[in-house]
Amino acid sequence: MRRFVFTCAFICTACDAVLIAAGVSGMGQLIAAHPTLLGIAKWGGALFLFVYGLRSAWAATKQSGLVVAADVAPSHAAVIASAFGFSLLNPHVYLDTVILLGAVGGQQAADGRLAFALGAMSASAVWFFGLGYGARLLAPLFARPVAWRVLDGLIAVVMWAIAYSLIN
Repeated sequence: MRRFVFTCAFICTACDAVLIAAGVSGMGQLIAAHPTLLGIAKWGGALFLFVYGLRSAWAATKQSGLVVAADVAPSHAAVIASAFGFSLLNPHVYLDTVILLGAVGGQQAADGRLAFALGAMSASAVWFFGLGYGARLLAPLFARPVAWRVLDGLIAVVMWAIAYSLIN
């Protein structure tokens, strides 16, 4: 719908930045040092991703394309709530940003940690703003139902592969 793109990309980037900072500053090493916490994070993330994969597999069986209905446009508050929701309620984000990036960044010397964190935060900003503003280029493709079916099928496979990798 191309509404509130900046707000959405900014919130996603800011959430990632906070989690990256937490991980690199030591939280990732703290969690990794406690097997029980790490196990909960791994299994919780795997379960979330498995269920998300099921949802995507189910969606791949449906015939629907990208339809933009102007009369059901989300409010600015709804976009803000959604951006915080899918940024912070996904357990995999904690595994990626806090634990994985935290473990790698935490191994750097003090000044290297800052450079690593800033680099990861910059990559996050490029990803979210590129995704937000670049999505309009793919809108014609995703108006076709088959494109959504292929994308949902690929998402299901990727989610299941990541879930499997977390528990092995």
